[in-house]
Amino acid sequence: MTTRIVFMGTPDFSVPILKALIDNSAYDVIAVLTQPDRPVGRKHVLTATPVKQAAVEAGIPVFQPAKLSGSTELTEIIDLEADLLITAAYGQFLPTKLLKSAKVGAINVHASLLPKYRGGAPIHYAVMNGDQETGVSIMYMIKEMDAGAVLSQAKIAIEADDNTGTMFEKLSILGRDLLLETLPELIAGTNVAIEQDPALVTFSPNISPEQEVLDFTKDAMTINNHVRGLYPFPIAHTIINGVRTKIQKTHLVDLETVALPGTVVRKTKHELYLAAGSGSVLAIDELQPAGKPKMDVTAYLNGRAKFDQGDMVISND
Repeated sequence: MTTRIVFMGTPDFSVPILKALIDNSAYDVIAVLTQPDRPVGRKHVLTATPVKQAAVEAGIPVFQPAKLSGSTELTEIIDLEADLLITAAYGQFLPTKLLKSAKVGAINVHASLLPKYRGGAPIHYAVMNGDQETGVSIMYMIKEMDAGAVLSQAKIAIEADDNTGTMFEKLSILGRDLLLETLPELIAGTNVAIEQDPALVTFSPNISPEQEVLDFTKDAMTINNHVRGLYPFPIAHTIINGVRTKIQKTHLVDLETVALPGTVVRKTKHELYLAAGSGSVLAIDELQPAGKPKMDVTAYLNGRAKFDQGDMVISND
């Protein structure tokens, strides 16, 4: 007998998880919930979410309420009488009556080692904070955000060259595999769930516009982690020589300086080193001045960098 599942997810992170459920004969994905289609790109082309695209390709009914609570879609979903509700980066809270409607349970695939990093941006914070590892938790959903008892966890290292984009891909696969390992015991009723320790809870709220701004008074490692944590979205930025500039990639260099943060420490045809806090130095690798395409540092220095070594190019006010 197959287990009837309503799946809820939105971004690319969710797609491998959904596809694994679709491809497994033990499960029947009877409906998918995802966020509404959104305008994308400079031309604002209305685009379906990655999860919707995968569901449509598989011939699965899709629901896209702008707000699930109080919607007509909510009643329709409850009437489906699913055995399991499974969410993975859906982006909306689920009403209690929906959670209670699942015959077996309602669970979430969350990209952190709970109770660390509850909230909407756990991967961003793990990379920005320089964590050496992160992981995925499968937990029961309750009314409080990401606070349900944990069914299973799996860990993965964050390498020095990882960013939020690479970790999204790795954690999506880890979450897919962990879910498939967890479901049989959950359905059989032989699983053991562990309550989260309230004393260990930390949060990862969605990234604010203020957090996208780099602070060069901080040390180079902190800035480098910040750049990695905000790539490929929403992307960190600063003001270089009066021009708002996105910073996509940086790296640490083994140098010390007495120059003030924001000063050009080295400028060659292929290198741009900037002073950071605590006498540290940060190398800029990829960037995008306002109104220009993304470019590597060599292209940027070839005619666009109207400053010299020793110049203060970043204001830290």
